[in-house]
Amino acid sequence: MARKINIEALLAGCADDSFDAGIRIDTELVPLAGPGGPVKPAVYEGGVYQQDRRWAAPGDAEATPVIVIDNVPSQANRLEDALRRHRDSTSIPELVLDLSQLEHLPAHLPQRLSSLQFPHRSADAYLRDARLGDQDFIKTELGRAIFGATAQACGPLMAWFPQALLYGFWQSHLGKKGHNSKHARAWVSEIIGWHPATTETRVLGLKGDPLNLNTDEAVTSNPDDRTKWDVGKGERVEGGKNDKLSEIGHGQVPFMGADATAASVSFARVTQRATVSFAQLRRIGLGDRTDEADTAARALLVALGLHAHQLAFGRGFALRSGADLRPEATTVTWLGSDGDEACDVGDAEVTRGLLQSARKHAQSVKVPLDGWNEQPTVLLPKDNLLSAIRSTWPELGD
Repeated sequence: MARKINIEALLAGCADDSFDAGIRIDTELVPLAGPGGPVKPAVYEGGVYQQDRRWAAPGDAEATPVIVIDNVPSQANRLEDALRRHRDSTSIPELVLDLSQLEHLPAHLPQRLSSLQFPHRSADAYLRDARLGDQDFIKTELGRAIFGATAQACGPLMAWFPQALLYGFWQSHLGKKGHNSKHARAWVSEIIGWHPATTETRVLGLKGDPLNLNTDEAVTSNPDDRTKWDVGKGERVEGGKNDKLSEIGHGQVPFMGADATAASVSFARVTQRATVSFAQLRRIGLGDRTDEADTAARALLVALGLHAHQLAFGRGFALRSGADLRPEATTVTWLGSDGDEACDVGDAEVTRGLLQSARKHAQSVKVPLDGWNEQPTVLLPKDNLLSAIRSTWPELGD
């Protein structure tokens, strides 16, 4: 019978005197097209995949070539976004940077930037460059508490940025003389494609044009506003430069050679491994509370991580175009001091209940939870950030 993961188990595993190591979740993933179906890995600068070699099993004679389909930082971002999208079920704290005054922003950019989307979590430049009411956020009591928090005195982060304690942070945006603390992530997750059939495949194609306009036709265009262009060189186009029809979207344009993008890859198998380290979480302390409160805070973080995992990956999910996967088989292992033990996480409804139990217990032992189960705290961009945004995304003239 599989071990049950409940609040009692989490408290025991996260206690200072525990020798349990953590929890591991291993999942076999299958593309929607079926086993061996092509999957699009993440592609990085230069059109390359993140390639590696891994030991599939301890007794293997050789390491196996793999491609990292979705790496650790990307997985953390997806887990945080799952918490954001399901905030009603998690009650997790949220700060929101309101950008609605920038009415000209392109439609694909967020009008409200959530703290669950900040690139550096509690250590982010967007938070540094925000105001709360009429005061710079970093100068407010709340701002000073968040920016001054460490893993060993993490009360403000438990109250307002618990995801930073789970997925890590590095306070590196305050200058050389600033408060530059680090905290390594406790939750690590990645998706791997094993035995890629090829690593060289490219997408070859032709952008068609029903009128087959001459791609060598000389034009003048404004590269910042491609609605403004005219045929011929030197024509009077405000901000115009010499260009070709193919560069402004007309004519048939082949994608070959270096211009062709990296394609989807067929793998022998695709797996996801997620781990949460109790050892790393035992480095977390509230600083001014009891050992019981420290343990409860860590248990709450584990419950939050398990729920985020089920929300993000407990059913079929899409990483990017061409990377739709579904879980086929999952094994959860409690990494105990007396040996490993199979355990059962349950579905998202079960992990939601675990999270609620952990939060209730944490509250009962005085873990600071000020921002939990509250409306988002709304921030506004400072003038310097507004200027940077307007410079990047100017309001184009009519």
